[in-house]
Amino acid sequence: MLDEQERQTLLQVASASVSHGLEFGQPLPIEPEDYPERLAKPGACFVTLEISGRLRGCIGSLEAWRPLVLDCAENAFAAAFRDFRFPPVAEQELDLLDYQVSGLSVPAPLYFQSEDDLLSQLRPGTDGLVLVLGDRRATFLPSVWENLPEPREFLRHLKQKAGLAPEYWSDAIKAFRYTVESIRRM
Repeated sequence: MLDEQERQTLLQVASASVSHGLEFGQPLPIEPEDYPERLAKPGACFVTLEISGRLRGCIGSLEAWRPLVLDCAENAFAAAFRDFRFPPVAEQELDLLDYQVSGLSVPAPLYFQSEDDLLSQLRPGTDGLVLVLGDRRATFLPSVWENLPEPREFLRHLKQKAGLAPEYWSDAIKAFRYTVESIRRM
């Protein structure tokens, strides 16, 4: 768990990276050693951008492979300018953006014998879920439960996100659960 100062720092880095991206076309340069120790350690996060409660971009990392503060800056830039679902953020949108930084726990494998077995293990409102089948991979953050509160529908939509039919099932499917520490600035 991050303290309040560290949480605010991540929100400031996310916002500054989007502003920097508008001006310079690249993420905010980050020197991890200039930040508190916990932010300089490897960490994984997603950065979600919204305008008036509507998604405007969301990009993240599932695995901690770079300093958390750098992951935040890079993912904020990518959410604003590289999320293929949206056009790049425009300057007139900058003051309208709400930021959410979701720090991820290490994904833990789930062991199941069937789709129903997997569904019985899900914790609505708590679990983020990664679904993997071959080279297909998709995730939903725990916040998606707000719109898809029923586990079966949650999983059906996640399969679609992975490029699978909603009713598709294979014993080769793998699933990993994670939790998030969510930080929001509106």
